[in-house]
Amino acid sequence: MTTPQQDHLTRIAAPQGVAPGTGYNHVVWGTGRFVAVSGQVAFDEKGELVGEGDAAAQARQVFENLSRCLAAAGAAFEDVVKLTYFVTDVAHLPAVRVARDEVLAPDRLPASSAVQVSALFRPELLMEIEAFAIVPERTGPQPGSGFGTGFGTGFKTGFAS
Repeated sequence: MTTPQQDHLTRIAAPQGVAPGTGYNHVVWGTGRFVAVSGQVAFDEKGELVGEGDAAAQARQVFENLSRCLAAAGAAFEDVVKLTYFVTDVAHLPAVRVARDEVLAPDRLPASSAVQVSALFRPELLMEIEAFAIVPERTGPQPGSGFGTGFGTGFKTGFAS
């Protein structure tokens, strides 16, 4: 079943011959500008851990960080086509889903992968989540790009050609 949700993205929950996923779409594609957001962890803007030992608090902070990173690229959660979850225990996934569902509509879920890892780069971290998005092409400077602010020639300005 193919369900277009927006002009630039198409989501397929269950391609022919594939069982439907629960809480994700198997395939998402679109047209526009590709945005990759590095894995985010539960650090606040000062670099301090939020929610030590608390998967729900860490998940909320991770999604807040993802939101800020997406916004810096002129994107939002509705533009996300893929989320990859790295968790130190799959028992944290329900907390991740609750935090995800606070920012993503159930009819706009991205493709997803979840991987249990033995550890992240600091032992108190319970999860790391990365995102890929496709943003529709827009004219004018892109939010957070820093372009179109007086740079000399040879730099991309963010304006459509």
